[in-house]
Amino acid sequence: MKKLLSGIKKNSIILIIFTIVILFLILKDDWKDIIKAFTHLDIKYIILAFIFYFLSIIIKGYVNYKITNDKTKVSLKEAIKHNFIAQFFNGITPFSTGGQPMEIYMLTEHNISVANATNQTIQSFIFYQIALVICGTIAVLYNFIFHIFPKVKLLQNLVLIGFIINIAVAVVLFMITYSRNLTDKLSNFTIKLIKKFKNDTNEEEIKSKFNEFHTGAKQLRKRKNLFITGVILNIASLLCLYSVPIFVLYSMGEFNDLTMIDTIVSSAYVYVIGGFVPIPGGTGGMEFGFNRFFGNFIKPNMLSAVLIIWRTITYYIGIILGGALFSLEKKVK
Repeated sequence: MKKLLSGIKKNSIILIIFTIVILFLILKDDWKDIIKAFTHLDIKYIILAFIFYFLSIIIKGYVNYKITNDKTKVSLKEAIKHNFIAQFFNGITPFSTGGQPMEIYMLTEHNISVANATNQTIQSFIFYQIALVICGTIAVLYNFIFHIFPKVKLLQNLVLIGFIINIAVAVVLFMITYSRNLTDKLSNFTIKLIKKFKNDTNEEEIKSKFNEFHTGAKQLRKRKNLFITGVILNIASLLCLYSVPIFVLYSMGEFNDLTMIDTIVSSAYVYVIGGFVPIPGGTGGMEFGFNRFFGNFIKPNMLSAVLIIWRTITYYIGIILGGALFSLEKKVK
């Protein structure tokens, strides 16, 4: 636990520093317009933005509840709480890698074996990754057909890299699911790759992780209805998350600049770019992507204000609530 808390403190300091820098860059030129926008907000649309964000978390919590398939051990309320706490750990770790180990730990606290907790968390990740690729593919196809974004080489390259990474992860997941032999080859390849950078590699632990992943993915083949439901609900969760910016803009009295489909497509692009930025919360990458993509629709004097509120709702609020719930959980135990 001491090591965990030390890591939280270190990552939180990094996050705070980057947040201050980003806020300075956003506010230094537009602070008057931003303050003016903040003083004329229509609260009912801000509430709607919060509702859609919370819905995205609740839906994912419900998926995890269905995966557990044992309400005597984990209730729906507990599953949703776990997901909020996972948002905290995802938010303070690079590439959002901290949430899954914490989910496994929280499940074991409900008398679920480590093997089952790992398999359930892996299944949840598979649903999310497939949903992410589906939403990203639709967004890319929509832009390819209707050309809603101007062609900027840097953005095209960033989106392409992010899209390829997500596709590759999804493909590897499917391959691991259907082939034990491939799972062994991938674990051996990973061990060789790590050994080039680190001598004291724990080979058994790496092989064990790949085997756990194979077992968890293999179990999904026996639960086809759960697989379909899990993917569909994760798509719904992403759509709720992607919809938040339009309600923030509505709160400023602008109803004609942005459509719901443009919001969802732009958000999908933003998360594709921000997902591979190696800073907690994709800080820097998310703000850059938001400015670049939503800047095609939102007036410059409102863009920064929308960005700050959107980022607060979809990122910082999740960290605050998740951190508070984690603290309460820790105190109780």
